[in-house]
Amino acid sequence: MTEIVFGVGASHSTLMNTHWQETLHKDRAERFRDGLRSARDRLAAARPDTVILVGSNHFRGFWLDLIPSFTIGVGECIASGESGTPKGPQPVDVPLGRHIADSLVEQGRFDVAFSARLQIDHGQSHAIQYLLDGLDVEIVPLVVNVFAPPLPTLERCEQLGRAVREAVLAFPDDRRVAVIGSGGLSHRLPWPDWREPHGEDEEFLVGAWLDGRENWSDYDKRRREIIRAAEAAINPEFDDEFLSLLEHGQAHRITELTTEELEKTAGNGAQELRTWLLMASLLDHTPAQRLAYEPLPEWLTGMAVAVLDPARTNSERHA
Repeated sequence: MTEIVFGVGASHSTLMNTHWQETLHKDRAERFRDGLRSARDRLAAARPDTVILVGSNHFRGFWLDLIPSFTIGVGECIASGESGTPKGPQPVDVPLGRHIADSLVEQGRFDVAFSARLQIDHGQSHAIQYLLDGLDVEIVPLVVNVFAPPLPTLERCEQLGRAVREAVLAFPDDRRVAVIGSGGLSHRLPWPDWREPHGEDEEFLVGAWLDGRENWSDYDKRRREIIRAAEAAINPEFDDEFLSLLEHGQAHRITELTTEELEKTAGNGAQELRTWLLMASLLDHTPAQRLAYEPLPEWLTGMAVAVLDPARTNSERHA
């Protein structure tokens, strides 16, 4: 019997690795790191065999020559290792990954892309570094396009979460499965709509996204300079509202927003909330527990950690 036993939503930022000394609000940063540690310990206590790792793509493994809305890793998985995140092959639960991909297609609901040699970036390897540290688990990586429009709608992400949940629960072998959604919350990256770049920096970035598949490191120095020059655009009120929805098992209500409305309110980086929505949907919107929220302008992002624990919720219901 396969069970979905735990869920984690966690923000990520490579600046946590590369610019810790320049972080001015270290009290906030430490509270966020404490939240990650607590989530990691809670995740370990749930004893998962496999973690479905839902993350975004930052033009390290996917490029503008081919951008699927959703991609499942069904074979090798290699982390790019940028900015101090883990590098190299990652252990994949190949039978479960292939079962999910097959089931989605056979249901006639999703024709997801799949990869037998998937490259992931910090959109997922940040979670491997901080949430899976020391855990003996395999992963099923699921990459969501959140930065190369047209993006999958929030409603479509909610639907995919439900479909993947059905597939996982129908898996014929025994698995204890956890789910991590990595990304968000509110933030704005100096990244253009690739279809309409304005100015030299935006044209450079679009060129890097189109031509960087074989030599992305050649573009990295200037790319990092562009990101570091950006001003933070964090919306703590929006972040608190979203986390409150998550705590009440109502994260699906974010699907009332269009892609354009979400970006206007919380920045283009908030499109990563698709990963949290997918995670929450896979957990059947079990009410969450907020472990940390800190607006960190040095990292450009509203940084949050929350956990969804069906066992805790069920015990409270029967108390």
